[in-house]
Amino acid sequence: MPDLTNKSYNQGDWVRVEKDGTVYEGKVMPSEKGYITLKMKSGYNAGFLESKVKVSLLESKAEVLESPGKGQSPKQASIETSSSSTEGAGKLPKISILSTGGTIASKIDYRTGAVTSQFTANDILSAIPELREIGDFKGRVISSILSENMEPAAWEKLAEAVVEEIEAGADGILITHGTDTMMYSAAALSFMIETPVPIVFVGSQRSADRPSSDNAMNAICAALVAGSDIAEISVVMHGTSSDDYCEVHRGTKVRKMHTSRRDAFKSLNSKPIAHVDYDNWKIEPLIAYTKRGEVSLKFKPGLETKCALVKFTPGAEPAILDSYIKAGYRGIVIEGTGLGHVSTKWIPSIKKATDAQIPVVITSQCLSGRVCDRVYDTGRDILKAGAIEGGDALPEITLVKMMWILGQTNNFEEARKLLGTDLKGEITNRTLQ
Repeated sequence: MPDLTNKSYNQGDWVRVEKDGTVYEGKVMPSEKGYITLKMKSGYNAGFLESKVKVSLLESKAEVLESPGKGQSPKQASIETSSSSTEGAGKLPKISILSTGGTIASKIDYRTGAVTSQFTANDILSAIPELREIGDFKGRVISSILSENMEPAAWEKLAEAVVEEIEAGADGILITHGTDTMMYSAAALSFMIETPVPIVFVGSQRSADRPSSDNAMNAICAALVAGSDIAEISVVMHGTSSDDYCEVHRGTKVRKMHTSRRDAFKSLNSKPIAHVDYDNWKIEPLIAYTKRGEVSLKFKPGLETKCALVKFTPGAEPAILDSYIKAGYRGIVIEGTGLGHVSTKWIPSIKKATDAQIPVVITSQCLSGRVCDRVYDTGRDILKAGAIEGGDALPEITLVKMMWILGQTNNFEEARKLLGTDLKGEITNRTLQ
């Protein structure tokens, strides 16, 4: 971070930057030496070489420029949920930010050009001042890693921290997380925790110091949900590529569907729980959800990590399954073809697994729609071999569910029953067309 003590502005000040005849106004964010990065009213960031611009302090306009929500005070923000929302009680909700790293807590390392996870929860609050008007925040760093480095042990550590914060009186939990594996973490917490308050995962596709960063809008929408009465474990991200609204996805129905678009996250086989309008800060529910205080806090940790997700491809040998059986794996999820099929050559290996009391669940590569192994002979033979239909649950969510179930019970028949049952909204009775 550069030393700004001998300059006319400091980190956190509101300034005007002039470059090539164009004027930019915003708050000075943490920047690498030789650069100045602004957080503008629009929520976008702009970065400049200090040697190429003229910077002037805007003391008289600082208060005006800090007005969040595109000119609207967040204390007047309307949340279209039930009156049990803490926001409606006349005080700001107590929200704990648990930072795990990821792009939302990252910036560019200008030595290498790579994005590194360097910001803490307090840095996020400093970079997005609107958050302090939405809730009474408490920051806590759980980890500072990119999401590809998250492992089941990290899910349990995060879940423990969430429970501690709720027991300490938090009205909502905001978890900053890398986007690549965020659906795994959200699913893991969904199975481990029954929550009386909102637990909201949020990330960004582009780091905070990129001009097109989505971190500010995502964080503001997620904070609003954390203070609402949507007591679900959810993921809140851009609903479109524009800055119009965010979607609130159930943690067991969400998937990252694009490598880089800001609206990469989608609810599959379900509508989102709600939309959060970024213009007026209203939350519009779309489907039924668990409300604040409706259930008591329960925590059931324990994950069996020796579970595998195997993708069937044409010509793949059944020895793939045999290798997991030989290695002592306790559960296998197969991502089959459309309705949930594999080659007939795989069926003896499926039976070999189930005979060894290793549950096998069939899901589909199609993602949208549900498995039905009763239509064709191959599917019927798969079921006769002891496989379980995964319904319309996503393959990776089914894997996490299996880890949790096998972490709770050693009873094969009980595990089979639970794997075919909807536990946390991961399987719907009727799949949307």
